[in-house]
Amino acid sequence: MGSPSDLKPIVVVVGPTAVGKSAISIALAQALNAEIVNADSMQLYRGMDIGTAKLPMAERGDIEHHMLDVLDVTETANVAEYQRGTRSVIEQIQSRGKQVVLVGGSGLFVQAVLEAMEFPGSDPGIRQRLTDEARELGTEALYQRLVGLDSQAAMNILPTNERRIIRALEVIELTGEAPTTTIGDLPVVVPSIRIGLRCSREILDDRIEQRVAVMWEQGLVQEVQELEQKGLRDGLTASKALGYAQLLDYLSGDCSEADARIRTVTGTRRYVRRQESWFNRDKRIAWFDVANPGDVSEHQRLLAEVLTHINSANIV
Repeated sequence: MGSPSDLKPIVVVVGPTAVGKSAISIALAQALNAEIVNADSMQLYRGMDIGTAKLPMAERGDIEHHMLDVLDVTETANVAEYQRGTRSVIEQIQSRGKQVVLVGGSGLFVQAVLEAMEFPGSDPGIRQRLTDEARELGTEALYQRLVGLDSQAAMNILPTNERRIIRALEVIELTGEAPTTTIGDLPVVVPSIRIGLRCSREILDDRIEQRVAVMWEQGLVQEVQELEQKGLRDGLTASKALGYAQLLDYLSGDCSEADARIRTVTGTRRYVRRQESWFNRDKRIAWFDVANPGDVSEHQRLLAEVLTHINSANIV
């Protein structure tokens, strides 16, 4: 990876699930002669299409997309590997004279690309002990321990995400520091102009319920069944994805399909709150309000405002 001076600024589009990031990113890429780089940790997985709202090829506007479908569901999404891979992709795109639009709602993955975030090593002994404790005491008990040690880190991790909870506790033991003390105002590695999309809680909650309904209509249950045959249950990261985790419970007989759907909606709403909390800490983000996501005139207005902001920053 070259020094920051070797790279031109990129455009970054962030915001909570269902706010309309994909649509505006396609329009920006078309306007800026750019290629899109994915920053949604679950869209890294092959076959996880419906439940992650991955844009079909026909809806990508002939824009080249990167960091999609790079992992099997049995592999673990690793932010350090994502950081290295994505920075390399950015260099390659810029070497072709193209602009980059990095888009996604996984805050840690976005920040890892843009800033000088380093990742502590691992201690198999500590990790195994914490794993054993999770089996004995339950994931919730370890999550509450993390809340006591670093409430900010806990806020950005789903209480059911055992792998990330264990990793956060492992880092605290290894470094003596809470994870959030290492991800504050870090030096910039990849210069950027950061665009944030937001809308009211009421609108977003309705959008999430509608989105989950569409996913069911598109065949999410069948998608999870097919991925289960490919080892989804064994995937430490993929099996915890919203919608997928709930449907695996349904397929195991632990809940009804209706319950799985309701849990997907409520889980997504909780996740959105965590996304908002994460991105609100980043003072470099310029926020744009979306009154009616999906409306054509709203989309055109938003695009014009964002392009004006980008042009005023003189990065293109």
